[in-house]
Amino acid sequence: MSARTAAVEIAVFARAPVAGEAKTRLVARLGADGAARLQAWLTRRALARARAVPGARLSLHTAGDPAHPYWRECTAEFGVELHEQLGATLGERMAHAFAVLAPRGAPMLLIGTDAPGQTPADLIDAAAALARADAALQPALDGGYVLIGLARPQSGLFERIDWGSARVLAQTRERAIALGLTLAELRPCPDLDLPADLDAACAAGWVSPQAWR
Repeated sequence: MSARTAAVEIAVFARAPVAGEAKTRLVARLGADGAARLQAWLTRRALARARAVPGARLSLHTAGDPAHPYWRECTAEFGVELHEQLGATLGERMAHAFAVLAPRGAPMLLIGTDAPGQTPADLIDAAAALARADAALQPALDGGYVLIGLARPQSGLFERIDWGSARVLAQTRERAIALGLTLAELRPCPDLDLPADLDAACAAGWVSPQAWR
């Protein structure tokens, strides 16, 4: 598929599955190696649901070791193109990713790997929403979001945000209003950061213990 025929660009933000650096808040529960294996599993799940979106062009935006062999595995398995995340803050890194994808002219979605309850239908709904809205968000349950979509780059949407706090979603809504942007919101979706999140994801059938073993 050429850049001109892509129906939607989907960027997946992922961290290298390095023991001691990945899913660190789950290390006490899973061990460093188990947390890294879970990170790798979650990344594959995110790529698989993005690949299930008709007409999607995938890009994987990596943090951590850019030479980690796992990235080559993802390229081979999903045909995904690789980009390194650039920027001092999460907001700068996301703004950069959207700027990279924008010249292709398609609606753009960005997802992370920590929402195993997210579905391809959520991504399809977000892409469709960008036909009538400037931006789309899928709220998380912790005050952040697990998906953001843009019809065109909006670097100002990522400014003045307290990244990592429970105010990310509220502040992003405020920024959208201040910038005069129309905003569509999808159904909320939990993310997976803490042991309680892992327990809930397993109970819902989104994650199996085999993911980290």
